[in-house]
Amino acid sequence: MWSIWSYAPETVPMRAVVAFCLAFLLSLLFGGKLIDFLKNHEHGGQPIRDDGPKSHIEAKKGTPTMGGLLILATSIVSILLFANVKLHFVWISLVVLIIYGATGFVDDYVKVKKQTPNAMTAKMKLFIQFMAAVLAVNVITAATPNVTKSLLYIPYFHWSMQLSWIYLLFALLVISGASNAVNLSDGLDGLAAGMLAIVFSVFMVFAFVTGYPAFHESSIPYIPKSVEMAVVAASLAGSCVGFLWFNIKKARVFMGDTGSLALGAVLGVMAVILKHEIILAIAGIVFVAETISVIIQVAYFKKTGKRFFKMAPIHHHFEQLGWSETKVVYTFWAVTLGASLIALLNIL
Repeated sequence: MWSIWSYAPETVPMRAVVAFCLAFLLSLLFGGKLIDFLKNHEHGGQPIRDDGPKSHIEAKKGTPTMGGLLILATSIVSILLFANVKLHFVWISLVVLIIYGATGFVDDYVKVKKQTPNAMTAKMKLFIQFMAAVLAVNVITAATPNVTKSLLYIPYFHWSMQLSWIYLLFALLVISGASNAVNLSDGLDGLAAGMLAIVFSVFMVFAFVTGYPAFHESSIPYIPKSVEMAVVAASLAGSCVGFLWFNIKKARVFMGDTGSLALGAVLGVMAVILKHEIILAIAGIVFVAETISVIIQVAYFKKTGKRFFKMAPIHHHFEQLGWSETKVVYTFWAVTLGASLIALLNIL
């Protein structure tokens, strides 16, 4: 049916552009319909945490969640149409997207059903995430050349480290950590979706560089067939940009765990596939900061009984300092964009 598309590497740029556009247009086309559906079936919308900023309790009350369904559905359609799903790297990305998305959906559903900000236990979610990550890491390493499968590439310095079996544990941490980092960042209108659109675009570029032998340098590994991940990244970036139309302040729908857990996980999967785990930490520096702020807050409170930040994750800290929600979002977008440009310098 789609024989007009050649899956040869040289067609990837065109397929990536078309995949981005399709995902974006599908999001705009079906976003309103999904929001109406969610409003009709979610009585009360997403529960707002009582210990969060007081301005959120009234301003965001009644807003439907599970908007991540829009991102997942439109990106999956785009990937199925324009990426070579027979390749290990592509289909394992889809599997991770679906498993983590389903986990987030169940969590969101219970939250809405019981009108509680806490649904699935942390242990339950972490177990599912861990098992899916184990599957992903095993598939990825099996499809990666032996000479590079357990190497950690250090950007800018043109060298790498052989981690041996430790790399498997490291890769698990990257995938699970990225999933939870994005989840923690999804607390303000448009914040997570905007940063994800930027970082997915960065990894689209790195997929081109990593997947074409002509770009191979000592600091940039050549991973055969990984160039197809550019189409996957473009599809996800397009869906995130389309979702922003409905999620920017004042949001008509929230991404929810349905989207944040899945999108963070597949971002981690891309980093592992392309051997650019450190680049993910650089481009996604805000995601890292959000996670570290929560770790510091919890550890400091347990030790002293006091808060280190006014509120965690750190985007709420800035709100408590008097920053408007819009200022926080745009500032964090700008930091992500700046960090992404620094990450891209590794290509030079």
